[in-house]
Amino acid sequence: MEITVGDETHVFDSFECAIHAIAPRCAHCGCAIIGHGHEAGGSMFCCAHRARESGHAELADAARAQLVAGGLCREQLVDDIGHSYL
Repeated sequence: MEITVGDETHVFDSFECAIHAIAPRCAHCGCAIIGHGHEAGGSMFCCAHRARESGHAELADAARAQLVAGGLCREQLVDDIGHSYL
């Protein structure tokens, strides 16, 4: 497969190789951001939880908002990639 980012074209034989090579990394934990990410203060984060841990309190994950709206307590809140809100 061929992926162009800006002016650079990359050729990969799998999505795994493409992700390893060009996926953005979370500024807090360093994991590869696959799918949506959160941008705050000029940095990318894997989830709003990690962005908040880095001082960006204004962000919230959609999964957290849905759980809170559903009446679950704080101990039950876990985001879409397994980060706990404890």
